[in-house]
Amino acid sequence: MKFLELKVPPVIVVAIVAGLMWLTAHYTAEFNAFYVGQRAAAIFLLVLGVLLPLLGVMSFRRAKTTVDPRDPNKSTELVTTGIYQRTRNPMYLGFFFVLMAWGVFLGSVFSLWGLVLYVAYMSKFQIQPEERALTKAFGEAYKSYCRETGRWW
Repeated sequence: MKFLELKVPPVIVVAIVAGLMWLTAHYTAEFNAFYVGQRAAAIFLLVLGVLLPLLGVMSFRRAKTTVDPRDPNKSTELVTTGIYQRTRNPMYLGFFFVLMAWGVFLGSVFSLWGLVLYVAYMSKFQIQPEERALTKAFGEAYKSYCRETGRWW
């Protein structure tokens, strides 16, 4: 399945997983639950999900390096400041929160399986290949950064 590595843009992965979550909620609608504060929780998670990627993109722009997730070999700078002091993947973490917001909005606990699918896919086909490329490009500096900063949080 190596052919999937770095091929599907993360935004497309999010859209596919969101669609699968909606289908799950639709076909398990009798189990959906709506509660006080649900909309507020979804909005909070959505704001977090938008803010994290924005902070990541801003850090990359400041460092004048690529934000294209399909070709990590274009990276010219190892960014370890700002949001990257807390997580190595703020953009992917932000998308995780967007999907969580979607699941909360849908009111479907069953749809949250999409979060597991998203993390598994992104870890295997996006993050691990990126990490190999960044290790090759930045060597010990990247390895040290990985020891100090979590992949997701």
